[in-house]
Amino acid sequence: MPVLNSLAARLALLFALVSVVLLGSVGAYLYHSLNREIAWRDDQMLRGRLERMEALLDDGESVAALRERPQLYANMLGNRDSLLWILDAQGEVLIEVNPGRLPVPDLPESDGVRLDGVSGAIPARLAWQTLEKDGRALTLVAGKLLGERQQMLAAYRLRLWLVLVAGALLAFLLGWGVSRRGLRPLRRLAEQANRIDVRHLDRRLNDEGETQEIGALSLGLNQMLDRLEEGFMQLARYSADMAHEMRTPLTNLLGQTQHTLRRERSAEEYRQVLESNIEEYERLSRMIDSMLLLARTENPSRDTPREAVDLGLLVEQLCEYFEGMAEDDERELIHRASGCVVANCELLRRALANLLANALRHGRSGTPICVSTAVTAERVALRVQNQGDVIAPDDLSRVFERFYRCDPARTGSVDSGGLGLAIVRSIAQWHGGEVDVESSAEHGTTFTLSLPRISRDAAAPPPPARGSA
Repeated sequence: MPVLNSLAARLALLFALVSVVLLGSVGAYLYHSLNREIAWRDDQMLRGRLERMEALLDDGESVAALRERPQLYANMLGNRDSLLWILDAQGEVLIEVNPGRLPVPDLPESDGVRLDGVSGAIPARLAWQTLEKDGRALTLVAGKLLGERQQMLAAYRLRLWLVLVAGALLAFLLGWGVSRRGLRPLRRLAEQANRIDVRHLDRRLNDEGETQEIGALSLGLNQMLDRLEEGFMQLARYSADMAHEMRTPLTNLLGQTQHTLRRERSAEEYRQVLESNIEEYERLSRMIDSMLLLARTENPSRDTPREAVDLGLLVEQLCEYFEGMAEDDERELIHRASGCVVANCELLRRALANLLANALRHGRSGTPICVSTAVTAERVALRVQNQGDVIAPDDLSRVFERFYRCDPARTGSVDSGGLGLAIVRSIAQWHGGEVDVESSAEHGTTFTLSLPRISRDAAAPPPPARGSA
């Protein structure tokens, strides 16, 4: 039902339900209390009648005299609900007052007063006692028809039901009104949120003067809007940077091809143009592969495997792979890594390879590159340190952004297109880790990749596959 989709209606229904339970519980308690009180009073009245009849007999009145003078006990039978029998030892009726025409009850002898109910078409409550008078046993029976009591209790139950229904209806109406008024700040918040769109992401929700709960909700939504605005700005910068990065090689390809086709050229000249174009195609291919990898790490599949990775063995393999490039630049790769992490081996291999390639690209010739680890109780920090130009403080906070270069003039065939460190950060975040950079003239530049570690008793990790990084 559409009405049940309203929070105010649901609150009103819950309020009415609580009221029904509360009123019903109180009504049931009052009803049973009244029933017990009336039953107790009737039992006390029946006991009193037996005592009065016994007192009359003790005063010397005989049964025959009582039969001749019923006014002696008429004050005990002032209504049509009262019953009275005096029975002899054989169960013969000596005195009877029976307006309900009930059959004579067959009751066992009892020295004390006993009480019991009689069920049937005409229910009744009886009290009896056996005593000895003039040498013979007599059974005194006093009773009361329960019709009047049942009618009174039925009328009381009807009133309780009417009060319960009226109370539930009133509780629903009051709950609806209170809920509508209480949810008014939420509607104001929704109206403010509806005014925020893609062109107005700078707008924020105003929680001034609102309740604590609405203020907390507004704060959370405003923080979400801050993240969305930052995400849209990053996406806009990313789109612009990607267009710029791809325009450069495409412009080179187009210009060089047009220039070549202006006149007839030799086969050797065509060959040189094609070889030059291949470099630009490779650059585009690397850029596209890097963007696909970024998309993979930022939106990982649940089926992406994780395993225990031996960092010492992985770094050793990467050092062997980059050893030739380091020797060409008269540089040394120092391996001091150890420890284990739970990670995707191929993604971690790519992140470490990007850090080593970045150190080789930007470090000074003849200086070493040190790869080490720092192990804590919960994490393993993998550090790649090189000696090179100091990164400016303004650049430190942006080196992990896509397509960002500290030196825009440094481009070439081996350049990563400004995506290498962005890939490292994305892989670290996918593993629940983080990446950081420090740069100074004294200690050089250090990139730190921090990842969750595993316990020492974890299963031995399989060795990572050898091959291209």
